[in-house]
Amino acid sequence: MQRHLFNRIMTDVMAFDPYFLSTADAANKVSLSPQQKLTSAIFMLANGCSADSLDQLCRLGETTTLLCLKKFCRAIVSVYGSWYLRTPNPRDLHRLLEKASKRGFPGMIGSIDCMHWEWKNCPTSWGGQYTGYKKKPTIVLEAVASYDTHIWHAFFGTAGSNNDLNTLASSPVFDSVVNGSAPQVGFRVDGKNYNQCYYLADGIYPSWGTFVKTISHPDTPKKRLFASMQEAFRKDVERAFGILQARWAIVRGPARLHDIQTLGDIMLACIIMHNMIVEDEYEERDEEPTHQDYSQDYDYIGATVELDLNHDGPTLSQYMMRHNRIRDSSVHTLLKNDLINHLWKHHGNGM
Repeated sequence: MQRHLFNRIMTDVMAFDPYFLSTADAANKVSLSPQQKLTSAIFMLANGCSADSLDQLCRLGETTTLLCLKKFCRAIVSVYGSWYLRTPNPRDLHRLLEKASKRGFPGMIGSIDCMHWEWKNCPTSWGGQYTGYKKKPTIVLEAVASYDTHIWHAFFGTAGSNNDLNTLASSPVFDSVVNGSAPQVGFRVDGKNYNQCYYLADGIYPSWGTFVKTISHPDTPKKRLFASMQEAFRKDVERAFGILQARWAIVRGPARLHDIQTLGDIMLACIIMHNMIVEDEYEERDEEPTHQDYSQDYDYIGATVELDLNHDGPTLSQYMMRHNRIRDSSVHTLLKNDLINHLWKHHGNGM
């Protein structure tokens, strides 16, 4: 995190919560400085250390350090959550779709997957509900990440006994599409028009029109090329998880707090600051290689992206139509076949 970003966060947090301001008591003794309080909170998030280990570094007691952490995470979510946890707006969609078209997947706006955060101090009575295949209590984070590891969707709090499919069933990832508030997007693949974006997903996700999955056992060169590229670009979300855990070690190790609401604030605060750093430091590189077998002369003719900012009405019939369109397995099959042909046409010469 750059110094100017730290100063920006400190200024905004101080304006939101007077707790972080430096005050004086009746004896004119100055309290802890804002830098001390923010440094202790960010140090705990970045290193995953215990609160009592900062008494020498920041000269704060354990109770004060924990209070700073909770108030800081709450402030980050309240101040920045509406922007840095937003769904892609028209400008974002144009950038994401343009990059996806260059990669060979027109209409793709990210990759979706889940991550488990171990909950060390999970209440004993909740242990069975939060224990899944990892044999330890965990809390699930569902996220959507783009090519620059920016996380566009974060749904946290599902019990660890649920798999990715169960988490999707309670996730709001498609709420804006179903409600008709999402921008209308049109794109063309292999000469056919589509009007619904999609995510790259792994095999556990359902065969919906909004997901494109790999082929488990490709038996032709076309399918092998598609499977290779889909699996490579789906790792965007895996990279985002890895960077998130490397940057904020508190979400890499077991969670030691008891309150699940506080854990949710910590996770969302880490994601928000991760997105802030990505926005601040990421450099666009158009020359990024997209596949080891690609030639340098890319041809994307035929994959066009158009944005229509008109929104559908809130009628029940339109609501059900959009709901069914998201879950349409025939669109999933047609789109996958068109993508296979599209990729082979533009990138299959060297196979």
